Amino acid sequence: MHSPDGQGYSPSAPGSYSHQAPAKAPPHQSAGQYNYSGSQNVSQLNNYQGPGQTLNRPPVSAFSGSPVQQTGPVPQVLPPPALQNSAAISSAGSFPPGANPPVLSNWQYGQTPVSQPVGSQTSHLAHGAGTGSAQPPSSLSGNTNPPGSYQYAASPGGPPLHNSYMKPGSAPPPVTQPLTPLHPPRPPLGPPPVGGPPRPPTAVAGPPNPQSLLNSAANREGDATSAASDGSVVQNSYDAIEGGGLMATPHPSPAAPNLKMSRSVGYSYPALPPGYQHSSPGAPGIHASPLQYPDGAKHFHQPALGTNHLTASMGGLSLQQEGLRPVNLLQERNILPTTLLKAPVPNLHEDIQKLNCNPELFRCTLTNIPQTQALLNKAKLPLGLLLHPFKDLSQLPVVTSSIIVRCRSCRTYINPFVSFLDQRRWKCNLCYRVNDVPEEFLYNPVTRVYGEPHKRPEVQNATIEFMAPSEYMLRPPQPPVYLFVFDVSHNAIETGYLSTVCQTLLDNLDLLPGNTRTKIGFITFDSTIHFYSLQEGLSQPQMLIVSDIEDVFIPMPENLLVNLNENKELIQDLLKTLPQMFTKSLETQSALGPALQAAFKLMSPTGGRITVFQTQLPSVGMGALKSREEPNQRATAKDIHLTPSTDFYKKLALDCSGQQVAVDLFLLSGQYSDLASLGCISRYSAGSVYYYQSYHHKHNPVQVEKLQKELKRYLTRKIGFEAVMRIRCTKGLSIHTFHGNFFVRSTDLLSLPNVNPDAGYAVQMSVEESLTDMQVVSFQSALLYTSSKGERRIRVHTMCLPVVTTLSDVYLGADVQAITGLLANMAVDRSVSATLSDARDALVNAVIDSLSAYRSSVLSIQQPGLTAPHSLRLFPLYILALLKQKAFQTGTNTRLDERIFTMCQVKNQPLIYLMLMTHPSLYRVDNLTDEGALNINDRTIPQPPLLQLSVEKLSRDGAYLMDAGSVMFLWIGKTCGQSFINQVLGVPNYGSIPQNMVCTHLPELETAESIRTRAFISWLREQRPFFPILYIIKDESPLKSSFLQNMIEDRTESALSYYEFLLHIQQQVNK
Repeated sequence: MHSPDGQGYSPSAPGSYSHQAPAKAPPHQSAGQYNYSGSQNVSQLNNYQGPGQTLNRPPVSAFSGSPVQQTGPVPQVLPPPALQNSAAISSAGSFPPGANPPVLSNWQYGQTPVSQPVGSQTSHLAHGAGTGSAQPPSSLSGNTNPPGSYQYAASPGGPPLHNSYMKPGSAPPPVTQPLTPLHPPRPPLGPPPVGGPPRPPTAVAGPPNPQSLLNSAANREGDATSAASDGSVVQNSYDAIEGGGLMATPHPSPAAPNLKMSRSVGYSYPALPPGYQHSSPGAPGIHASPLQYPDGAKHFHQPALGTNHLTASMGGLSLQQEGLRPVNLLQERNILPTTLLKAPVPNLHEDIQKLNCNPELFRCTLTNIPQTQALLNKAKLPLGLLLHPFKDLSQLPVVTSSIIVRCRSCRTYINPFVSFLDQRRWKCNLCYRVNDVPEEFLYNPVTRVYGEPHKRPEVQNATIEFMAPSEYMLRPPQPPVYLFVFDVSHNAIETGYLSTVCQTLLDNLDLLPGNTRTKIGFITFDSTIHFYSLQEGLSQPQMLIVSDIEDVFIPMPENLLVNLNENKELIQDLLKTLPQMFTKSLETQSALGPALQAAFKLMSPTGGRITVFQTQLPSVGMGALKSREEPNQRATAKDIHLTPSTDFYKKLALDCSGQQVAVDLFLLSGQYSDLASLGCISRYSAGSVYYYQSYHHKHNPVQVEKLQKELKRYLTRKIGFEAVMRIRCTKGLSIHTFHGNFFVRSTDLLSLPNVNPDAGYAVQMSVEESLTDMQVVSFQSALLYTSSKGERRIRVHTMCLPVVTTLSDVYLGADVQAITGLLANMAVDRSVSATLSDARDALVNAVIDSLSAYRSSVLSIQQPGLTAPHSLRLFPLYILALLKQKAFQTGTNTRLDERIFTMCQVKNQPLIYLMLMTHPSLYRVDNLTDEGALNINDRTIPQPPLLQLSVEKLSRDGAYLMDAGSVMFLWIGKTCGQSFINQVLGVPNYGSIPQNMVCTHLPELETAESIRTRAFISWLREQRPFFPILYIIKDESPLKSSFLQNMIEDRTESALSYYEFLLHIQQQVNK
């Protein structure tokens, strides 16, 4: 199965990463081996099923009515044992053929009806990214097939591949025991041996029929074929991959006779260690059987949690009364909690709830799911999910097992909310199909007990990672490849950014995620493109200049991306000399488009990450842009330049996505640079955008440390390559629109060439079929990716929520922060597709409609004033905050690029950061005490109460810290205590505080006040991936206006105060 060199495949040309795509393995080839034969065109590649795969992929039926029975044989090929941290592949829904899309509410605007079958695609690149409603096909140049790559995998019995992302305190990755001969003597009878159950043989008896393999590929994750524009049938290999995995049962089982859950989802299980070892106790060729145990198989005891028990518990929680308590918003002014708002807890039995997914990773706008679309429409609230799927976690169960158990119909991963009918059968919680429990799954390697599948780690953890076997690969896992593209025009050199970036790279070269295969390369550009040969044997890097920017070619491609470890000295030399090389340059032109084309050509054979630094509007070559900002018209709500001026960057991004390349853009510019157009290169390739307005190393020195800190985080954070994500949900629910940076492949599969731990995603949903007879519904995201160590992993998150039948229960479970986050994403789309003014109106209407529905349908006694349920008491405040945020505000003080960047953040930030950016936190800090403080790593972190964002709350004798996410303000009152000014700021009195005191850190003084204040600010900063600059302001400071702009409850030149906004809402509600 493995070649002698331990690489697990037979490369055609060792050491070189060819442009060829792997050809489909011949039927007799064993799993894990890869043949390379010739290059292929797109249509051939789309039929490619992946090396050595045995594919059988039933349709996604989570959203399309009844489960579709799969056809064709189900050959079983045992995957190699899994080993590490993995990402989550999410399946999302779409409308079944012929179904009518759900009725559009005020907030489901712009939704294009999807008339394709689930999992199909109109063309290989037919759907837009960012928002996942289907878009017209884009004609793209370039080959979109994922090319071949090499994997250095540990051979069986060799040292395990360690996971660089396992946090301290978590168990090491499990080790696979060496394979033993296929026919050793039968083990003696007795208790189960240590380690795990035996494995079935790794080879399939007899060569499988190639035609059946082809058929099964199409059935693996829904209908993976579709009619291309020329009428031919195109196979979607990405779809097939995510649906992969060992079939859990050798024969189809009948669908469940009824959809009622005999047992409401999982029960209380003992806590699990974060990883476990699963290895073969005896012969890999002998199936364990109950007969091996003298007392027979243990009787199956699963504590039943009947539906009566569940239903009874739904009415008795104190949360119910509080959540529905009417709040008169015009009378109760102090409704902001003094601590950060937490996500509401779903109204589930405690034994189910304690197994539920952490809301920081996965949360829903409504924690009580309405039974019908009619009920959802009546509530006038949006239904959707907000995800942070690749978040850094300190504890993460990592499963190494020879089998990944999934539903045979909808391909859901087994999870805590499935039902075990008995020891041998489990019912899927998404499509209700009854599946057989595989023999190996009966053995629990944690407790070393046979016959308790419901106690396996997979059924005890809502967030879990699997090591993925070879059938989850289209090609051997790619190496980490990092390409840096630097603008070196006169304007760029003037800002001084290059020395900061090169020094930060030098300091962090050894911390780049990767292994011995890591590759790195550099390109610089002005009006020409400069490549750098880092060939072994050279005494110094060699610059190669390509001046033909109309037809870019790659000189000496073999020496431009080099192994980081083998060429470290040359790389360090280049980074030390680059900042000085262009200091005398007078070249003012910028050929960004051609530089990106060159970068794409260089990266496409492998995939990886392109990091581009740009300081001005691209002016020559493909992708050249002209200024569209008219400063005098910034005030108008009809901002016509929110859309790209060219589709060059989007098309190039889609080409990149097809070759597993993501582009991250660092824009450091004082001038208009048309981020609306440039940002597409990152949005559609699953990259990120960073914006440093007016960056200059001398004129704006505080930006230098911000860039250093954020670049260090960017370079050293974990990264996933060649990823796909899918979100599945219980039958009856459907997902129709996606938000975030990605490309939507085949209607519901998100293509993520890179995935990072700082990216968030959102999806909109509808209730397609009535959820009658269901007490609960479930949602599952699964992210399949390649780690920087070269392992293929799957991270799975599963969430369970109750179904309700009354409007009051829907309001009771409203998650006001998640609702605000989803509406913000929808408003960005509305701004771009219609106008900014339309988006603002729709945000206001969302408040009016929901409070009107609550008043007319839930309140039994009509009360004067403006009444909201307790769960939505902050809804008007958060929407007003959105209207005043840079993305949506009116007024002349917002630059166009700044507005676009804020919109990028809305679409790509996890909810927790989006809310902080929208509604900042205000604390009084001149009187910090240790009362109620947190103790973290021997540090005492004060916890001052949150204050309302109004100048009414400011006292002239105090000091106040405003945390607005990417920026912090420390406002010092005119009569602030002398001791605070002296002992925290290190100046004698108020008059000595500089007018523009901008700092990254407060002075380190050994006073109790200084230690407390610095500890609090550091603690706030540590909880986010970006670095907020701290501005110290007083009454006369020019920056005071920025501070007051964030006082959401006060009136500004172009926006209402909170009280005025409530009066406007009341007037509309009472119409």
